[in-house]
Amino acid sequence: MKFVIQRVLSANVKVDLNMIGKIEKGFVVFIGICDEDTIEIADKMFSKLFNLRIFEDIKGKTNLSLQDVDGSLLLISQFTLYANCKKGNRPSFINAGEPEFANKLYEYIISKAKEQVKNVQTGQFGADMKVELINDGPFTIILDSKEIRS
Repeated sequence: MKFVIQRVLSANVKVDLNMIGKIEKGFVVFIGICDEDTIEIADKMFSKLFNLRIFEDIKGKTNLSLQDVDGSLLLISQFTLYANCKKGNRPSFINAGEPEFANKLYEYIISKAKEQVKNVQTGQFGADMKVELINDGPFTIILDSKEIRS
């Protein structure tokens, strides 16, 4: 599982010109899922995301978590995080999770987020989405489940 986390001042997502999700201060999280992923991996990744201290405290140090700043989440499924560009110029997506399986894990992550975060917004799985955001920093973190412990 891969998360690309962007600390934002605001963000929104549209499908067919209709805004389906909008947040203010918080994280936009692009979520890539592969067939090897499990609920246990999703739990580990969400825990890391939820506790990640990348908001500034009063001294300007990145010391505060999403919860500490009452931040919001915009969760976007993005199979292209599993693009394989090793050969040729056209990416292969064979490492991305099978859509039905990936959608179930994506929905699980959303439900997990809603248990702990007041404002959770989402994209639409499998849709052509337009995402606008104001990255705060800019600050972007990449989490790969194969590289984190807990």
